Amino acid sequence: MKLRTPMPEITGATEWINGEVTRDDLVGDKPTLFHFWSVSCGMCKEAMPQVNQFRDDYADELNVIAVHMPRSEKDLDLDQIKEVAAEHGITQPIFVDSEHKLTDVFENQYVPAYYVFDAEGNLRHFQAGGSGMKMLTKRVNRVLGK
Repeated sequence: MKLRTPMPEITGATEWINGEVTRDDLVGDKPTLFHFWSVSCGMCKEAMPQVNQFRDDYADELNVIAVHMPRSEKDLDLDQIKEVAAEHGITQPIFVDSEHKLTDVFENQYVPAYYVFDAEGNLRHFQAGGSGMKMLTKRVNRVLGK
């Protein structure tokens, strides 16, 4: 997905955990961070405390949506997804993307991966990998006008 691309519709979830959101719920309100992760991704689990801290620090200024992107058949176990989400304190809405519908729309190939959209719903930043929360913080602050 190229920078400045409008946020796609958020459809095709196998299931939602922690509540469901639509594109209309997000655009026009405040910037949004999409965080792609997978239960089989060790780097995702290592990064989770930082993502949660980030979510909590920006709670009033930023929407945070988790997208569970399975990397293998083993990653399709919904109970395991819920268990790992609970273990790691993922309280934001989780789009369970077992059929890669949102993953394909985002053209995402990585976990963890982060997509930051501005309040108007345009993609302003993308990054992949477990580290780089400083860069993510800098980009989010720029979108927030800080």
